[in-house]
Amino acid sequence: MPAAESTSDLDELLAILELSPIGDDVFAGAHPHKNPVRTFGGQMMAQGFVAATRTLVHDLPPSALSVHFVAGGDPSADIEFHVVRLRDERRFANRRVDAMQNGKLLATALVSYLSGGHGLEHNVEMPELPDPDTLPTIDDLLVGYEEVVPGFVNALRPIEWRYTNDPAWVMRDKGGRQERNRVWLKAAGDMPDDPTLHTAAMVYASDTTVLDSIITTHGLSWGWDRIFAVTINHSVWFHRQVDFADWVLYSTRSPVAAESRGLGTGHFFNRAGQVVATVVQEGIVKHFPGAKA
Repeated sequence: MPAAESTSDLDELLAILELSPIGDDVFAGAHPHKNPVRTFGGQMMAQGFVAATRTLVHDLPPSALSVHFVAGGDPSADIEFHVVRLRDERRFANRRVDAMQNGKLLATALVSYLSGGHGLEHNVEMPELPDPDTLPTIDDLLVGYEEVVPGFVNALRPIEWRYTNDPAWVMRDKGGRQERNRVWLKAAGDMPDDPTLHTAAMVYASDTTVLDSIITTHGLSWGWDRIFAVTINHSVWFHRQVDFADWVLYSTRSPVAAESRGLGTGHFFNRAGQVVATVVQEGIVKHFPGAKA
């Protein structure tokens, strides 16, 4: 059932990430009090990641998460996360997590953990962009667009967003196009000293803007245009431990869209310019020209 209303949206996110054990390697996850029509995919992924991590035998950092979505979740009911222990070694571990609701499979996740030690290091260069503290807040960018994107206005916002470019709805109003979207993100409040929760919050946030570049490449926007979009699969590779109490840059683009499917890819950079994580998401994206949203 929806979680009780907390003092802040971040408190509410942290509350639903505190899963309730209800059996052997089975956990129940609640929903927040603000929800879209179906369970937000980022929430399901973050909760599944926490469920897998809480069953580890050894303290290992995550290396990858891959989720395939099968059905939409009902925000009025809890989701059960069934963890299967596939492998446990001193430096390696693997888990499968099945997200179930009322006996129906919603999603399956594979999570791997690896303590690799020091080795070769390089990463793509972080773009030079304005400091996040100099950029407008998401609330500022929604002023005047309350009727265009009411879903964004009324959404749970446990994450601070600072766009370095116009968000889709502003870009569309100006008549432009964007092949890339870059936004600074961090928790909207104090984070616990728990690496798992920092990573889970980043996983939650990874589902917020990654599909935007599919539509902004064509000069389209949520709210202005009639667009149907749903995630099919979502993968995250973890390269370094994230500190989600500080700003991270989420830089995304779409390399391809075809057959009503689009691919979004992105990197999370920390303030030092290091790549913290890489994201790839595939979604069904349909545009209905001439129809009003």
